[in-house]
Amino acid sequence: MADGGRMKGVQSAGGGAGDDEEGNEEVREEPELALSLGRRVWHLPPRQEAAPRSLNWTPVLPEWNPDAAGSSQGVERALGGQSISSLGFHDMFGGILDDPQAGGSMEVGWGKLNEEDEDRDLQNKRLRVRHFGEENPLHSEHELEFGLSLFANDGSESPRDANNEQVDDAENSGGRNSVDVGIRMDLSDDFLHMIFSFLDQKDLCRAGVTCKQWRSASVHDDFWKCLKFENTSVSLENFVNICRHYQSVTELNLHGVINAETLVLEAIMFLRHLKTLTMGKGQLGESFFQALAECPLLTALTVNDASLGSGIQEVTVNHDGLRELHILKCRALRISVRCSQLQILSLRRTGMAHVSLNCPQLLELDFQSCHKLSDNAIRQAATACPLLAKLDMSSCSCVTDETLRDIASSCPSLSVLDASNCPNISFESVRLPMLIDLRLLSCEGITSASMAAIAYSRLLEALQLDNCSLLTSVSLDLPHLKNISLVHLRKFADLNLRSPVLSYIKVSRCSALHRVSITSTTLQKLVLQKQESLSSLSLQCHNLIDVDLTECESLTNAVCEVFSDGGGCPMLRSLILDNCENLSIVELNSSSLSCLSLAGCRSMTLLRLSCPNLQHVNLDGCDHLQSAAFCPVGLESLNLGICPKLSVLHIEAPNMSILELKGCGVLSKASINCPRLTSLDASFCRQLVDDSLTCMSEACPMIEHLILSSCLSIGIDGLSSLHCLHKLTLLDLSYTFLDNLKPVFNSCLQLKVLKLSACKYLSDSSLDALYREGALPLLVELDLSYSSIGQNAIEDLLACCTNLVNVNLNGCTNFQELVCGSDDSSCVDMPVDFCAPSSAIKSEEISERSGRLLEVLNCTGCPNIKKVVIPSIANFLHLSKINLNLSTNLKEVDLTCPNLLTLNLSNCSSLEVLKLDCPRLSNLQLLACIMLQEEELESAISLCSALEFLNVHSCPKINALDFGRLRLGCPSLKRIQSSLIS
Repeated sequence: MADGGRMKGVQSAGGGAGDDEEGNEEVREEPELALSLGRRVWHLPPRQEAAPRSLNWTPVLPEWNPDAAGSSQGVERALGGQSISSLGFHDMFGGILDDPQAGGSMEVGWGKLNEEDEDRDLQNKRLRVRHFGEENPLHSEHELEFGLSLFANDGSESPRDANNEQVDDAENSGGRNSVDVGIRMDLSDDFLHMIFSFLDQKDLCRAGVTCKQWRSASVHDDFWKCLKFENTSVSLENFVNICRHYQSVTELNLHGVINAETLVLEAIMFLRHLKTLTMGKGQLGESFFQALAECPLLTALTVNDASLGSGIQEVTVNHDGLRELHILKCRALRISVRCSQLQILSLRRTGMAHVSLNCPQLLELDFQSCHKLSDNAIRQAATACPLLAKLDMSSCSCVTDETLRDIASSCPSLSVLDASNCPNISFESVRLPMLIDLRLLSCEGITSASMAAIAYSRLLEALQLDNCSLLTSVSLDLPHLKNISLVHLRKFADLNLRSPVLSYIKVSRCSALHRVSITSTTLQKLVLQKQESLSSLSLQCHNLIDVDLTECESLTNAVCEVFSDGGGCPMLRSLILDNCENLSIVELNSSSLSCLSLAGCRSMTLLRLSCPNLQHVNLDGCDHLQSAAFCPVGLESLNLGICPKLSVLHIEAPNMSILELKGCGVLSKASINCPRLTSLDASFCRQLVDDSLTCMSEACPMIEHLILSSCLSIGIDGLSSLHCLHKLTLLDLSYTFLDNLKPVFNSCLQLKVLKLSACKYLSDSSLDALYREGALPLLVELDLSYSSIGQNAIEDLLACCTNLVNVNLNGCTNFQELVCGSDDSSCVDMPVDFCAPSSAIKSEEISERSGRLLEVLNCTGCPNIKKVVIPSIANFLHLSKINLNLSTNLKEVDLTCPNLLTLNLSNCSSLEVLKLDCPRLSNLQLLACIMLQEEELESAISLCSALEFLNVHSCPKINALDFGRLRLGCPSLKRIQSSLIS
């Protein structure tokens, strides 16, 4: 019988070799496990009749080549071009199938090998083999790869001789034992067993072709207790042989297998240890369910998407040991279940008209989407299970309150009920005292009157009432309620919950909700977003941490009392009130609040925060805020520049270091007490007066950067108070009406950066203290852009203020020429000990002795400057960048600057004379210098040995054909940008 069955399997696998390839695709995918175990492929090749009884796969390998390890081609090269022979089923199993008596019992092994092989097996006996499912030590991937790649894994071809003729297995194997193999896998059986425990059945078959040790390890029973043939074609003979030789199988999956019922019926005698069976996508008759009695250990049966019975008879499932039965999405007329030990039964989405249950131990019953079941059928089935604890009859539209009442009386232990999408139930007269989890989603009959029946379930922990369109209010006092969901309730207006263990509330899309009252000692997060009608909120939640009330447009000012100390949320840390447009006055006094967001509260005019631990506040879009008080707060930074109507400000923040008031154009009263404040930006605070600046200076002595740009109301008194700022290094007075800088020179001795851009009222005498008296000795950057400063003052500044590093003279209309080192550039009336008398020679000596530190000179857009001359005697040794862009009347530039790197003369349309002695100049911009001649440019760059980039775009007098001359005169040039070059 075994031999005959084997031959049938051979024919089914290899007989169609000459047929159309498409037609045999299914056959090639068939897992002939019993007939090809250890082979690379899943189907059985033609049997080699001359194969010997004992297997000795022992070719002698030459010296191992590490570069070829892991590939079948490498092994072929090591064998001199010969492939490694395949292991057939007969070779691996010996004479077990040929003679059932020859191989002995399954406990003995897989057939008789010769004595030498037996000795070899005895030597390889492992001390301990881990059972299937036992936790194994983890091994790295490279160890596993190495172990599986030393030998060829392509067992689909037989060895061939030099003439490409197939060699018989007996010739290939010779008489040598595996001990003769030049390179042998030296892995302990325990370690190999651990590795193989990670492989599926296909990979086990492929591994079994490698060597005798791997073959022996791959067929171990531990790896074949779970057979998964889901959506796979398998022949009857093959399946029976597998089950015969692996009678310890505990799990079998035949879902999607053709003729699965026949396979089970033929092999049922070998499945006595089966515990879990999965079937599906086919026809299962009464004989199948009757045959299950042959599997006494069966505890779980799953049938999915199948047709049960003949269509006119009742299908009976009768098994004394079955614990779980899942009949899902099946088709049947009537189903009868008689399983004395059954605990879980699921008939989800099964089309049947009647069901009969005799399951006294049943705990869970699932009728979800059983549309054909009548109300009476569901009632009879459920009431027949007195121990029922979980019932799902969702989407059974015929269920009524009467059925629920009968179930409640017959099943006193019912704790989980799902009656969602049952439009005929109202739950008003149902009493389920043991209920823990209740789901009533999309039940049109649920109203506020149903809450009394729900409140009777004192043990209730979870409640879902989503899409109950007639529900108007929920008032529950349940000591064990933990979770509640209320989504898309169009008429829902009032929520009142009391539960000490309430930890999760989901309320969404309840447009009519206007009142919420929650009492809980466990709730930590509350989200009530987009509740447009919510106007009243009462919370007694002592552990509440996060509250999100975004777009609750109807909230009133009284909500602030809820979140202040004494309001019922003592642990509150984060509060989001974004886009609550009805809030006009926000007053919060909370010792725990650390994060507050009021973005988009456009109606808010008054803000008062007394939150000592407040770390973050968001006021984006609060453009109507007029008065703000932060006393005290723990903020480290604050930006109020987004509040253009803010007029009164009071801040007490001991940790604040950065404050931005930029754009608070109507701010007139500011009391700022921030002892650690280092940066204050009050740009465009046009109404900020001297008194406020004086108070800030006295209360914030650590300020380093002070920006008062466009503060038009600041005068002499305010600037005099800056003497309190001993660390002030940056002062910006741009766009002010100041004409006297003496208070700055006297008070800000540590100043390094002074910005006086667009101060139209400054005169030459305003800066006398800088170059006559040596004021601000640490000043390194001076910005006089667009000011009315004159020619003489600029020359004296550049000549005498040798510590300046960055000077900005952009747009100075009175600046006519810059000629350094001339008689005009002397320091007038300077003290003898500060600057030498006015003479060119002495000026040169002073320059050499003092050493000018100027690095950047910006003179962009000076319309009246005509000449710039910086000779070597000027001693600008550090000057690296000069910008004269848009100086349209500039005609002559003569520079001798040893460290100049960048020179920008773009748009100097009158430039005619260009002389450069700048050996380190690398970037020269001459864009739109329309008067500059080519010869002048060639002469200018001849002394610029490091020049790399030259821009002569829109320079019509420079010929593109002569660029070779430019490169010849300046070999370092790498790129020339010109409009004449495409």
